[in-house]
Amino acid sequence: MENKSIDVQGMTCGHCKMSVEGALKKLDGVSSAEVNLEAGKVDVTFDESKVNVDAMKEAIEEQGYDVA
Repeated sequence: MENKSIDVQGMTCGHCKMSVEGALKKLDGVSSAEVNLEAGKVDVTFDESKVNVDAMKEAIEEQGYDVA
């Protein structure tokens, strides 16, 4: 399993947190996603043989947030 922190801009509340975490957890290969609103990032644990960082960034952007 791989761990990655992704910087996400525009998250401000619990709804933002749930949207980003939910979108990532729906991806095959993502085992956990934890948003830190204060830091503006999401920490993701995933199987790199099933999902890549670009797919995770795309899932975040589809929720309306900018990935730095």
